[in-house]
Amino acid sequence: MHGCFVSFLALWLRQQGGSYFYLLREASRSRFIPRINLRGNQLVKSTQTKVSIIVPVFNEALLIRPFLEHLRDRAAEAEIIVADGGSTDDTADLSVGFCDQLVRSESNRGVQMNAGARAAHGDILWFVHVDAEVPRGCLHEIEQIMNDPKIAGGFFRIRLPRSSIYRFTDGFAHYAGILLRMRCGDHGLFCRRTAFVHVGGFPEVPLMEDVEFFRLLRRRGRVICSQKRILTSPRRYEAVGRVRLTLAYGLIAMLYIFGIPLSKLASLYGRICCKTV
Repeated sequence: MHGCFVSFLALWLRQQGGSYFYLLREASRSRFIPRINLRGNQLVKSTQTKVSIIVPVFNEALLIRPFLEHLRDRAAEAEIIVADGGSTDDTADLSVGFCDQLVRSESNRGVQMNAGARAAHGDILWFVHVDAEVPRGCLHEIEQIMNDPKIAGGFFRIRLPRSSIYRFTDGFAHYAGILLRMRCGDHGLFCRRTAFVHVGGFPEVPLMEDVEFFRLLRRRGRVICSQKRILTSPRRYEAVGRVRLTLAYGLIAMLYIFGIPLSKLASLYGRICCKTV
């Protein structure tokens, strides 16, 4: 019914004069309303999936603007939402003009990503960390995966810089993730908005909110691993220590599987590595 109305309106405006038709054409270029492709005297409504990218940040003034420019280059058609957790530096100010929306909340990744999801207009929600480099053709890849209605969501494989310890970490995390059915936020999790709402969004917990969400999402349908990779920054490995952080991740994952409360895992993580973010 809506498609018929749009087509009728477009034809009527064409008859009224070129200026009206020009306005319709310009309006149809908006990322967040149904697109109308103009081919001669025919009008074809686009069914392109809309993707909203949610970026949780806290005190990332050095990275935020280059990262948002990178997203605009690699995912030009997406809606970009920065979910700031009360940064005390210039992160929020530097985001303005480089994203579609800036939302603010308390400093908790689960809370921030839920706030971003509530503000999003897209059919697909994609959660990306600010220190990542997304692959070329990422939106097309997501749309291809999500074409199957039985698929609830997906994620990308991680690519770390070339180093023996990083290769070990990457391989261990990938195959342990398959065995334990766990994935973290560095993988760039994406899902249908309907699935996100059904599972209640991200658990607002001190740690492992991404792993908890991934497990909830799998109950809604298949979750697919893309063959493309997200390049992940090694900055935390360099700050904490490559071996130390790798072992810490392994220990926390094991304790998580054995049901140790997340509050205790967060405390352990803070003692071994650094403050959680």
